[in-house]
Amino acid sequence: MEEVTELGMERQRVPQYTGVTRERFLQDVYPLRKPAVLKGIDLGPCVTKWTIDYLCQASGKKEVKVHVSTVPQMNFLSKNFVYRTLPFDVFVKRAAEIKHLDYFLSEDEKYYLRSLGDDPRKDIADLRKQFPLLADDIQIPEYFDKEQFFSTVFRISSEGLQLWTHYDIMDNFLIQVTGKKRVVLFSPRDAPYLYLSGTKSEVLDVDKPNMKKYPLFIKARRYECQLEAGDVLFIPALWFHNVTSEEFGVGVNVFWKQLPSEYYDKTDTYGNKDLTSASRAIQILDRALKTLEELPEEYRDFYGRRMALHIQEKTYSSNYE
Repeated sequence: MEEVTELGMERQRVPQYTGVTRERFLQDVYPLRKPAVLKGIDLGPCVTKWTIDYLCQASGKKEVKVHVSTVPQMNFLSKNFVYRTLPFDVFVKRAAEIKHLDYFLSEDEKYYLRSLGDDPRKDIADLRKQFPLLADDIQIPEYFDKEQFFSTVFRISSEGLQLWTHYDIMDNFLIQVTGKKRVVLFSPRDAPYLYLSGTKSEVLDVDKPNMKKYPLFIKARRYECQLEAGDVLFIPALWFHNVTSEEFGVGVNVFWKQLPSEYYDKTDTYGNKDLTSASRAIQILDRALKTLEELPEEYRDFYGRRMALHIQEKTYSSNYE
């Protein structure tokens, strides 16, 4: 169902599917290349077992690197947060609090954990390796071939925390184990309206954006869903997403390579570097644009428009929305 927001933006609810098997997902959901909320999937005992006390006991004094911010909206572009290291049990207790007796920046600071590999420069995040006791509690939906698996990312967020809008280059499931999240998504086709800086959007507040600074944002169609404990959100590669934790909660992202491995950057341990061919093309384009700077404005404008039309003719597809 489509709605219109107060800003006049189109808003569409992400469709929900109940009791989806691997076969139905691959046949009816996956080919659409659109976000989908999967409900009623057996995720194992984690949904009821991962209480604050249990999490603290299961992973105890393991040290984790976390984001800490004095404001709810974390912005990766301006780095309005700091990184701090805490024992896992201390972090979990703080993340579950609204006001803190012990803190780094302020008594109402927000916390966010995005698990990393043992050596983030070389190793991917893998729940089985970094949190083996917790990994035994969760049953990952295996709706892709085992050789496509890339990573399982453990995420814990304070209530009210909102993460920056970004895209990933791999398909993934966002498994909401405990707590509630709101997710706002935008199609890859709306990239021209999102004011990109690399893989991230400059528009941090998707609910009350600065329309003088970002006037084209109103043209983007907004897809939205609420995730309850036990829900799984399918986020296709290249779909932009902005996530707000409405409660303290725990989630697990599962990323997989939907393309052959040679398309991906072998040094990418986060799963967010552009495909190698795309990176080369962007570098070539940057050099071409640098060359156009040698021309007078009138000619630079003309040839820039010619290049834009050429790119559109050669790359734009009418086969997907």
